[in-house]
Amino acid sequence: MTEPISRPKPFIIQRDGAQGYALRGAVLAIGNFDGVHRGHRAVIAEALGRAQILGRPAAALTFEPHPAAVLRPQEPMFRLTDQTAKLRLLAGTELDGAIVLKFDADLASLSPQDFVRRILVERFGIGGAAIGFDFHFGKNRMGSPVFLQGEGARYNFAVDVMPPLQDEGRPVSSGTIRKALAAGRVIEAAELLGYPWFVSSTVVTGDKRGRALGYPTANLKLDPGCGLKQGIYAVRVGFDGKLYEAVASFGRRPMFDNGAPILEVFLFDFNGDLYGQRLDVAFLAWIRQEMKFDSIDDLIRQMDEDSAKAREALSRAPGAFPPLGAI
Repeated sequence: MTEPISRPKPFIIQRDGAQGYALRGAVLAIGNFDGVHRGHRAVIAEALGRAQILGRPAAALTFEPHPAAVLRPQEPMFRLTDQTAKLRLLAGTELDGAIVLKFDADLASLSPQDFVRRILVERFGIGGAAIGFDFHFGKNRMGSPVFLQGEGARYNFAVDVMPPLQDEGRPVSSGTIRKALAAGRVIEAAELLGYPWFVSSTVVTGDKRGRALGYPTANLKLDPGCGLKQGIYAVRVGFDGKLYEAVASFGRRPMFDNGAPILEVFLFDFNGDLYGQRLDVAFLAWIRQEMKFDSIDDLIRQMDEDSAKAREALSRAPGAFPPLGAI
């Protein structure tokens, strides 16, 4: 059990409709930042460097809900991080804060020129911008990095564009990470993210079947769009300022009811009531697929084996956990 690192300075969150703009004049790292992965962090580092040169604050400018959910509502959306998780990850960087713009039909209909003039220049008095090579904005995504650089020259702010980032031939992108998680490759996902992928949810009352089996679990419902491969994982759990090692099952419980997917987490060496607690669950290693057993005794023997494998996997990653800040 280890203590997570706390953020040494307050993190400002500026939302649409709030009075005043505490981050006005900041150098902005602009993007969706789903996952706040290594590619995103390169953009953030560029914004921090520019802000230091100019003597200005640095902040992220992001959009909620995710634009894909607004523009393509019929398509299921597997978000790597919901809004709260994204802001906690951003707060774990050296940024001074984040501006959260409401993404709706009105914002989507703005021309690239109007987005720059009305949002970046007039509303936020932008001191500079850092974006990824594939960042597009405005109506029909017509605003490109080259266009934004031209507008920056027009309005007197610098625009830094980060090139594509690869890891051993794999693009460091939210899409690549989603594919890794869909295949259960959580170690690969962590390499691309720069930290173990995690979910946050509140413990709900279950059927208490695990307690009867000698494995009392904390049950958590995940977003219906979660595309994580169903199976058994070695995980690390954070709550109440501490970290605990655990084994988790994400799936439909084929041995019993084959119901809606749920995450069941068994914390090692823990005694206490977790109902109503909000847990952060970081996935560190894949163990196996879900299985249906011939008997309860066979299931318990497999759970014993799963726990041993989880402990072994966790021992190879001491203290690994997402770099979360307070918001």
